[in-house]
Formats: sequence, structure tokens, C-alpha cells
Amino acid sequence: MLLHSLCWLLVGFYSQSSSDTEVFKTPAALLINYFFPVFNLGAGYHSESKAKEYKHVCKRACQKAVDRLRAGAMALEAVTAALTELEDSPFTNAGTGSNLNLSGDIECDASIMDGKSLEYGAVGALSGIKNPVLVARRLLSEAQKGKLSAGRIPPCFLVGTGAQQWALTHGIPPCPSEKMATKFSLSAYKRNKRKMELAEKIETEHHFLKRQRTSSGTVSKYIKVSEIVEPISSSLDTVGAIVVDQEGNVAAAVSSGGLAMKHPGRVGQAAHYGCGCWAENAHDARTYATAVSTSGCGEHLIRTMLARECSTAVQAEDAHQALLEAMQNKFIGSRFLASEDGVLGGVIVLRCCKCGDDQSSENLQALLVEFLWSHTTESMCVGYMSAHDSKAKTHISRLPPGAVAGQSLAIEGGVCRLGATND
Repeated sequence: MLLHSLCWLLVGFYSQSSSDTEVFKTPAALLINYFFPVFNLGAGYHSESKAKEYKHVCKRACQKAVDRLRAGAMALEAVTAALTELEDSPFTNAGTGSNLNLSGDIECDASIMDGKSLEYGAVGALSGIKNPVLVARRLLSEAQKGKLSAGRIPPCFLVGTGAQQWALTHGIPPCPSEKMATKFSLSAYKRNKRKMELAEKIETEHHFLKRQRTSSGTVSKYIKVSEIVEPISSSLDTVGAIVVDQEGNVAAAVSSGGLAMKHPGRVGQAAHYGCGCWAENAHDARTYATAVSTSGCGEHLIRTMLARECSTAVQAEDAHQALLEAMQNKFIGSRFLASEDGVLGGVIVLRCCKCGDDQSSENLQALLVEFLWSHTTESMCVGYMSAHDSKAKTHISRLPPGAVAGQSLAIEGGVCRLGATND
């Protein structure tokens, strides 16, 4: 078998007007190769000064996944390996280096889905475990074994101390939260705590003065605290990965430390079914296999179930147009988010199908993969790599100057033909 390999990437923004939403798109890329993983370091803000670090982390995760795939592993194992690498990086808001909550603790969310079995595993508000995705993966694999003793249904989603205890009893080692915190996450927590205390002090003083002026008949001027105190900075960069293996199976996973200064026990989209990730093999010759991972503001992504919405959308003939419309109508313009000033999120999407005359053939020559990413945040870091690439390709997609985050979106993508011929 002779594998053909070609990589061609075009990057460049242009804008068009569509339903009052500003859209920035790129031409497609064409890749001809074997299996294909795509990763994101999250939709949020990625500073130019740390661009090198972000891309390096993405490349390492790509390499981890491809190494597993080259060794014959399936998509599920590869996506787990990639997420573990991303969680171990201090530059991501997942695992080590995650945002701290109001109490100064780290609580993580993660989920994983296997497109072949359609099984799903997830953890929420999990503390004391270095790699939350490993717990989600173990939940998935344990569920595949069938019912527990006395006919009990095995769990697929656990939270808090129950999730931690389950992980420990299944051989996943503990890791104290203080060891998962980094200098950056600790300094961000202290900075955000000062902002909160100042904002609360101003609000208390304002309410006291307002009561005094009301009792004396004096008109009280409204004070907008956000104009005095800078809003809390919160990393939205949930990490995610989507993979298609050499057999055409897809898998998706996502992991997050959640919003900075979140209330203890808060669970974001990274753990919710249909919100953080989605993977589904094609069930007949007329459908596509799809894998999706999301990033951004968890509350926005939960209320729109964006992962599953995008998976359904790209069953349309034109995946690029379908994803664009889904992001516009099901996310930015969603009636479930009508009260929001800006809707923040991003997705990476992969779909594949067998092409050619013999749709029923298991021959890998007939697999066509399309991959897309879109975001409404200021930036999104993505990486991708195929079997015969010597190194991963990374890109920090950004909204152009003047575009308003939460109201505009960027969309890019490419095509990968998994082909081989007899030599």
C-alpha cells in the first residue's frame, strides 16, 4: 500500500454580512493522508506573547495522539492521550493550572464520547485528580462492561466527592489541589479576589449612601461598579480534541477548570452530555460520522447544547455553510440566550464519510474527512496532524480588529482524503 501525502493550508480572513452577524472565513485546506486528530486549546483570549507556548502545547498533544494511532490504537485511546497531555500543561485551563474557584480550590470538569459505541463518560466539580479525562474515560469503559451487581446501572456521570472516591477506588491516583495550582493561577486568583472585595465594598458604600439620600429626599446617582472596577479576568480556554482513526471511528473529549472565581460545585459544559463534546459514527451509507468539541462560556454552551447542535447541522451537504448557520442561529442568535449581551464560545468539528462507488467497503481508500473550527471569542488556538506529517500544524484564529467578541464569528476549515493505492 502506498499512502499519498499532501498538505496545503491557506489562512486569511475576509468578511461578509449575514443576518446582522459579522462573519470572517478562510478558504479551505486540502490534506490527503491517513487518520486525523484535531485539537483546540480553547476559545477565549490567547496573548501574542504566549503564542509560542500555546502552539507548542498543541503540537505535543497532536503528536501524542498520532503516536497512538500509528501504533494501531483506536480513536478513543488517541483522544484520551491527547487530552491528558493538554491537562498536564500549565498553560491550559484544564487539570494542572486550572482556574481557582471562590474558595481557592480547583474543581475540574471533563467528558469523553466514543462514536463507535456511543458511550459517554463525564465528571464534574472534581478535585484532587490530576487528569479528570482519565476518570471520564474509565467511567465510559466500566459502563461498557454492562450492569453492576444486583442489576444496578453503572454511572456515566459523577460529580464532586463521589467522583473523586470512585476514581480512587478504580486505581486513579490522587493529586492535591495545591500541586495542580501554578504561579499564574494563584496570582490570577489573588488579583481577582482583590477585584471582588473592592467591587463589594463600593456596592455596599453606594447602597448606604443611596438609603441616606432617599431618606433625606435627595436624588441618588446610579453608580455602575463595572466602570470603576475592572471585571474579573476569566480564562475560557477549555481544551478539547476530536479524532478519526484508520477504521473511520470517531471520538471526542473535552476538559476544563471552569470559570475563574466560580461558585464551588459549579459544573460547566465540559461535563454535560451534548454540550461539551459529541461523537457518532455513521449509522448508514447516507450519514456522516461526526465529532465535535466545544469551548467558551459554559453557561452559554449548556443552554444551547452546542456540541450536539453542530453535529446535527453538519449532516447537511455543505458542512461549512451548515456550521456557519448553526453558530449564527443556534448560538449567537439563540432565543435561549436572548438576554445575553455577548455569546462566547467556539467549536472544532470533524465529519467523515466513505466516498466512491463502493459505500459498503471497509477499504480505507474511500474515507473523506472535513474539519472545521469556528468561534465568537477573540481567539481560538487549534492544531491538527495526519499520520504522515512530520509535525503538527497549529494556528491561532483571531477575530480581526474592530470585530466584537460575542457578536461576530470566525470560521475556517479544510478537507482530508484518507487515501491509499496498491504499489
